[in-house]
Amino acid sequence: MNRPKQIVETDRLTIRELVEADAGFMNELLNTPSFIKYIGDRGIRTADEARLFIRDRYRKSYEDNGYGLYAVDLKSTGVPIGICGWVRREMLEGPDLGFAFLPEFEGQGYGTESAAAMLTYGRDALNFNSVFGITSLDNAASIKLLEKLGFSLEGIITPPEGEDLNLFSIDLRDQT
Repeated sequence: MNRPKQIVETDRLTIRELVEADAGFMNELLNTPSFIKYIGDRGIRTADEARLFIRDRYRKSYEDNGYGLYAVDLKSTGVPIGICGWVRREMLEGPDLGFAFLPEFEGQGYGTESAAAMLTYGRDALNFNSVFGITSLDNAASIKLLEKLGFSLEGIITPPEGEDLNLFSIDLRDQT
């Protein structure tokens, strides 16, 4: 398999496409308590299931949309610590910024660093004018991160799955 395509590099991070070899990491991330609580249980319980999930969800998004969620690796070690990138949701008029990190890497600024890099990438490489962010109503850490990046709360939405969510947005044309 080819090396995964690198998307963005920051001072501490390399952000790259997810590949099937990331299955063990993704299985761990998808089953952390905070992922299940705030994002949802994807029903992935094995590395083989995670491999299929990467192929059918993330790799398919790269092909269909030209973007998706990406692996966030520590530049110093190459170890994947989380995901950050773009999700295309039918209920939204534009891409949604998504992010999740393994618990031992939360609260160290990696979410802000990777999300800020994604905003720049979205504006400069993908030509996004405005983007969205959605959070569970009680996900204080994600709300704080979006607000820190300059997102504004637009209101509450109820997707087909039924749980009310905060809807944030930001106009990237105002970001320089």
